[in-house]
Amino acid sequence: MKVLFVCLGNICRSPSAEGVFREMTQATTDSAGTAAWHVGKPPYGPMQEAASRRGYDFSDLRARQFTANDFEAFDLIIGMDDSNIADIESLRPQGNTTPVKRLTDYAPEAGMDEVPDPYYTRDFDGALDLIEACAKGLKAKIG
Repeated sequence: MKVLFVCLGNICRSPSAEGVFREMTQATTDSAGTAAWHVGKPPYGPMQEAASRRGYDFSDLRARQFTANDFEAFDLIIGMDDSNIADIESLRPQGNTTPVKRLTDYAPEAGMDEVPDPYYTRDFDGALDLIEACAKGLKAKIG
């Protein structure tokens, strides 16, 4: 299974989801952003610090922009919020059926419709709590 995690800038939420999920499973993972602001940059420093305190190392990841080709390259595409989903869907090739889901779909018990962006909220630990819960739910769903 090849899973792509997508957020806005690909420096906080999606690389964290990729890093957490790759620690839990043998799935092929990647992450991308719908915007190109941070292409080539590592995950945001404060996000990496919060993750490091939990034993995660995302330092090898680099931001890239989501493209229409990702629909063919991945079995499942996961957005962090409804805006990300809309941006992803706007690039869907005609006839493509690759599923696009919200990460929070995999942890409905959390009561959240989206993963809040810690770049703006500054709640890096809260974002990681939610990402970990969702990643566990995703693993249970796809194995």
